[in-house]
Amino acid sequence: VSEMTPEEKAAAKKAAAAEALAKAQAAKAAKDAAQGGDTGEAGADADAKAKAAAAAKAKAAAAAAAKAKAAREAGGDSADAGGEDAKAKAAAAAKAKAAAAAAAKAKGATGAEDSGADAAPKAPSKNQPYLDKYISRLTEAFGAEVLEASYINELAKEVPTLVITNERWHEVAPFLKEDEQLGFDYLSDLHGVDYEDRMEVYYHLYSYKNRQSVAVKVKTSREQSSVPSVMNVWQGANWNERETFDLLGIHFPGHRDLRRILLPDDWVGYPLRKDYVQYDEEV
Repeated sequence: VSEMTPEEKAAAKKAAAAEALAKAQAAKAAKDAAQGGDTGEAGADADAKAKAAAAAKAKAAAAAAAKAKAAREAGGDSADAGGEDAKAKAAAAAKAKAAAAAAAKAKGATGAEDSGADAAPKAPSKNQPYLDKYISRLTEAFGAEVLEASYINELAKEVPTLVITNERWHEVAPFLKEDEQLGFDYLSDLHGVDYEDRMEVYYHLYSYKNRQSVAVKVKTSREQSSVPSVMNVWQGANWNERETFDLLGIHFPGHRDLRRILLPDDWVGYPLRKDYVQYDEEV
């Protein structure tokens, strides 16, 4: 065998290198193909599992939603039923209340006296002994006819109240102040009241010595309103009697200076009377 020339050796070397490169590339391609097939199968399995999990979750969510809807519908029916029950109860309660009110009104119109008779007797006022004392002193001094009425005024702190006849008031007033057992030395209030069918003058007296109070009322007509003045008994009555004259037109015979105190002397009428007519609309 003849030896190869240098050119032939170089060509053979190049051919061997090309063959080796082709084999290596073929082997790599086969390996990649094998690995790619495994990865595809694994990916397919993963996708299948993910889809199954998603389907399961969707199914569970749908079931939960259906259950919640059923619960809401059941609750709504229950609430509606409860609302109807509440309305029925409220209507029944309203009817019962109306019936009770009607019965009470009918009883008050026809049997109030009977109801009062069945009630427990009312305890006497703590001020009843004082009223009894005042009545006793006045009837001893002037006779029973001096009193038109006497009572405990429950609407005014249970103050003992005496209604004195107009004709005897000028005698009774100084007695209330000077009597040792009464001693009403302080006039705390004096005012007039228009009751439409009559006028009244109200006096509130207090005894500092005995620490006791009494209310006195004296009636007079509306047409000729007149009550004896007590200015000489209690000096504080001065302005009160003038004010009562000014606003109600009640005269106080015996007052030393009976004239208007709030309104001008030429004022027409008495503003606190129920029949007062206002002539000047701007006032």
